Amino acid sequence: MPSFDIVSKTDIHEVDNALAGVRREVDQRFDFKGSHCTLERTDNTIAIAADDEPKLNQLHELLKVHVTRRKVDANFLDFSAKVEKAAGSTVRHTVTVREGIAQDLAKQIVKSIKDAKLKVQVAIQGDELRVSGKKRDDLQAAIQHVRGMSLEQPLQYVNFRD
Repeated sequence: MPSFDIVSKTDIHEVDNALAGVRREVDQRFDFKGSHCTLERTDNTIAIAADDEPKLNQLHELLKVHVTRRKVDANFLDFSAKVEKAAGSTVRHTVTVREGIAQDLAKQIVKSIKDAKLKVQVAIQGDELRVSGKKRDDLQAAIQHVRGMSLEQPLQYVNFRD
């Protein structure tokens, strides 16, 4: 029975390369001279520290641009965490790099596929989904349906088997 997996994975090495590019650009830019702006990644979080909110917003934009240049979708970055005040007048923000499909998003995708009356079965397996059906055309219709859902998190369709 043909099947494929729906996953959400980030190439973390490319994110590291993008962070290195942002650091180089911050070192060279005139408007960042004398400022104490840092970007550090630990596991799936990026800690950004800046002198004030406008510099923090510039760092966010630089990060998005450099990640996109490295062929990684910028929607993998979750900027929803609250900006914190740090020592002195500095600000700190934690950006999360999304990995895997959250349980509520997985349930939303499964419900949408079932409501579309496609002839496929969807199973949640941890942080990924397994879609199986009798025909390859049904699986391709399921991929098109999920792509048309306009989800905030980027998804990949891998491990296609006949």
